[in-house]
Amino acid sequence: MAKITAAEVNKLRKTTGAGMMDCKKALVEAEGDFDKAIEILRKKGQKVAAKRADRDSSEGAAIAKVNADKTEGVIISLNCETDFVAKNDTFVTLANDLADLALKYDNKEAFLAADFNGMTVQDKLTEQTGVIGEKIEIGGFEKLSAPFVGSYIHAGNKIAVLTGLSAAVDGAEAAAKDVAMQAAAMNPVALNEDGVDQSVIDKEIEIAKDQLRQEGKPEAMLDNIAKGKLKRFFKDNTLVNQAFIKDNKQSVADYVKSVNADLEVTGFKRVALG
Repeated sequence: MAKITAAEVNKLRKTTGAGMMDCKKALVEAEGDFDKAIEILRKKGQKVAAKRADRDSSEGAAIAKVNADKTEGVIISLNCETDFVAKNDTFVTLANDLADLALKYDNKEAFLAADFNGMTVQDKLTEQTGVIGEKIEIGGFEKLSAPFVGSYIHAGNKIAVLTGLSAAVDGAEAAAKDVAMQAAAMNPVALNEDGVDQSVIDKEIEIAKDQLRQEGKPEAMLDNIAKGKLKRFFKDNTLVNQAFIKDNKQSVADYVKSVNADLEVTGFKRVALG
């Protein structure tokens, strides 16, 4: 049997993130062959992943990253089963490293197939499933491009938001963060009225009419009153029309224009865990 040194075990641990005993067992089984030991650990991960495929992975870390030019951002959520794992420093570090890599890719599929330290991202997730003993997967994947992109991550990495602004003006960074915090707290359904799906609009109108009928309002009045209620829905649920949480006397759109008269919010992405 090949003699396994502590240095070899430590090298494998640093490469894979697996525990010391798991690394030693893999090296012993591989008779000291480093690459074979990695493969053994991956197969262990595949077995654990298969067993836990139907588990709920609603915990984890949602991470937002923006490129150096602040013109593009990405959000990923690295999902796991328990809050205990989600708060682990090694897990959060992995989530941040994966988010840095995700900036280079346009969609989740390409990202999962990308190289991450000699293996694909998907293989890394499978490996970590074996190491940690929980289902580990990429949940959310969102990209956003704009003349200026800002970000915000809510405490505990439970919510991450990207916001796009129409220009990189003075004050854009603070404004983009404020708007991102707004989206994190208020969870708007769309940027503005135009972004609300017609099915949502139809549903809101029908709900409003049903309420009005129960209040005994005449059928002839329902359309006009329902339209008024729809305007209220847009005000409460679209980002630029919401009352700004730091000053509810103005809308988010008004706040942004107070930073620069020509500035507008062009888009946002929000990923939340749970």
